[in-house]
Amino acid sequence: MPDIKTISELRDILANLPVQDAEAMAGAALRNGLLTKPPAALGRLEDLAIWYAAWRGDPQPKLENPQVIIFAGNHGVTAQGVSAFPAEVTAQMVANFQGGGAAINQLARAFGAKMDVHALNLETPTRDFTTGAALPPDEFFTALNAGWNAVDAGADLLVTGEMGIGNTTCAAAISAALYGGQAGDWTGRGTGVDDAGLALKARVVTAGLAANPTRDPLEILRCLGGRELVAMVGAILRARVVRIPVILDGYICTAAAATLEVAQAGALDHCVAGHVSAEAAHGELLKRLDKEPLLALGMRLGEGSGAALAIGILKGAVACHSGMASFAEAGVSDG
Repeated sequence: MPDIKTISELRDILANLPVQDAEAMAGAALRNGLLTKPPAALGRLEDLAIWYAAWRGDPQPKLENPQVIIFAGNHGVTAQGVSAFPAEVTAQMVANFQGGGAAINQLARAFGAKMDVHALNLETPTRDFTTGAALPPDEFFTALNAGWNAVDAGADLLVTGEMGIGNTTCAAAISAALYGGQAGDWTGRGTGVDDAGLALKARVVTAGLAANPTRDPLEILRCLGGRELVAMVGAILRARVVRIPVILDGYICTAAAATLEVAQAGALDHCVAGHVSAEAAHGELLKRLDKEPLLALGMRLGEGSGAALAIGILKGAVACHSGMASFAEAGVSDG
């Protein structure tokens, strides 16, 4: 697919998103009612399987080719002291991803996911958003298209993750800009800052909101986000266009994705929430998006780790739905 070059092209894509395949959904629901189990005995797994079938256009789908994409970017706002770790850690962790040594590598491998890593101009941090927009329009579209083009059209499930020291500050600023409230309502400890660091982060978010007063959700992403957040949005949008279901990760991923939902209601209908993280504001963000998380394990690592772990749940849902026998096939009385 061609790159997205203008904001009008982006808005046009959002206005013309594909929807669930009604015939596949009906067929999956019918099949679900014939399987060798009491009605609703598999709980949410049944709903997940039907949802997945509807997006894949197949009432008896398979899930065999998940893709995990990690995007990394650096942030000018780290100069404000918002993280417990220096910006150099971003590049160091990218090397760790590429060497197979991070948590996300183990989880992707455990669930049979192809994993790709994209470092986005790490040598040039975004602008400090307390002084203006984080990204000029040309850099915004470069990052968006990096995500758009990173999606494997042959994948049947997508997880997007991120690495970027300072990006929980971006997530807080985006959430506050989208949904209102005080900066402190959306600001958490991120990499583990102390009370003074938490207060500083809230002040930095407040300054970022004052410097970027736009209420347009796509402009909010450009002004308060970063390259890796924008790239995740590009990948999630591309997945919708080619009907690949998505598992959303934690606070940073969800905040970035929320800009799509605010820009176009229903834009995240092809997404489920993999988990609710230990960042307190993530739960509130999921409520605003009406997404019930699949897991709640106190995770706050990022990297796509919570969403990657949830691949196993979705694989289990699809395996049961498509692999179980019907009552007639198994010769079991259905009462």
